[in-house]
Amino acid sequence: MSNFVSDAGTSGSQNPGISPEVNSTRWRMLILGVVCMVMIANLQYGWTLFVLPLHKLHGWATADIQFSFALFIALETWVTPLDGWIADSLGPKWGPRVVMGAGGLMVAGGWGLNSVATSLTMLYAGGALTGFGAGAVYATAVGNATKWFADRRGLATGLTAAGFGAGAALTVIPIKLVLASSGVSSAFLVFGLIQGGIILIASQFIRAPFPGEAPLPNKTKAHLQSSRSHTTGEMLRTPVFWVLYVLFLLMAAGGLMAAANMAAIAKSYGVADVVILFGAGALYVGLIFANIMNGVARPLFGAIGDKIGHTNTMALSFGLGAIAYFMMLTIGTSPWGFVLSIGLIFVCWGQIFSLFPAFCTDLFGPKYATTNLSTLYTSKGAAGFLVPVASYIVAQTHTWSNVLLLTAGINVVAVILVMLVLKPAEAYYHKHNMEHAASPAE
Repeated sequence: MSNFVSDAGTSGSQNPGISPEVNSTRWRMLILGVVCMVMIANLQYGWTLFVLPLHKLHGWATADIQFSFALFIALETWVTPLDGWIADSLGPKWGPRVVMGAGGLMVAGGWGLNSVATSLTMLYAGGALTGFGAGAVYATAVGNATKWFADRRGLATGLTAAGFGAGAALTVIPIKLVLASSGVSSAFLVFGLIQGGIILIASQFIRAPFPGEAPLPNKTKAHLQSSRSHTTGEMLRTPVFWVLYVLFLLMAAGGLMAAANMAAIAKSYGVADVVILFGAGALYVGLIFANIMNGVARPLFGAIGDKIGHTNTMALSFGLGAIAYFMMLTIGTSPWGFVLSIGLIFVCWGQIFSLFPAFCTDLFGPKYATTNLSTLYTSKGAAGFLVPVASYIVAQTHTWSNVLLLTAGINVVAVILVMLVLKPAEAYYHKHNMEHAASPAE
């Protein structure tokens, strides 16, 4: 029996249907996951608002402050395989609740520690703790979405990731007001407690599907799906996984640089405080627009990937990303040019968090999806350490031009890798597993 299902109309590809009760349950689980993802969005996308206030308050160098962000990214991602393993091992009822609940506590504790930090060491400890917490929430929420929505994986993971990508848009103005009225310490404490508390409560109502409860993949997929779940060890022994890993790392690096340095780029261009809409400067308008576009991109490209295939969609979005970084270099010096450029950058970057999880689960199956996706997600941690490097380059050259040209070039290289390496590797992987499935049983 084949290990894969496709759009060929085989019996293995028939979706037997899903009851209204189960359908209602899975959408409720998805919504709860999105809520929790919204609550960790500020840890990454709101960070840029805190960098300059921390510099002014303590006199720490910007590059040293950004190391806390790099540490957050590293631990948010590198520990997620353990989070995924715990969630998968504890079972569908308790796994998501325990892991995400613990994540909520760490999120509150991490920003609480940031609020009283009087040294870089304390700031780094807060970054590490929030990294642990955010990783626990992210890995479990995305893994849960892939398990519940085998028939619409790209869309489901896109919606889940959209909570993380767009969630900060809701709090850009509130954070700005608290920073202005009460200072950076109060902002960390207030939003840390709110975010962590909501995660803790919402997570207690989340579970994964019980065996046989979730629907099977439908027969209209534009790509093959594995009907056998591969363990993480099996996955790590396949070349196609490592191609996917390198691509994720490359694409994450550019987006993280933009997320962490958006305020610095706007300041260097002299557009940050230029009022352009409803009394708000270009930086804050750009932050809101970028986060909205980041969120929109994830379900949008996820749904497109469900229709035309994930690799084709990757090549399209990576190419648009190269154009977006070049736009920031050329027209970003004007207020509206900055807003439009940063919005397009986040449109083309946000999709990696829907396409890659869906593609990975299509290849390696749903049973160990949380652990497998968490392993893939560790590449974002390596990419995080390129953020301070960008700051050092700018400190030496006194311009963002080289960094923006580098990120545009990375996107072009990524398009080439998708078309010349990933697509052939995917085809070989499917062919090899089909031939193995067709051979006599051992």
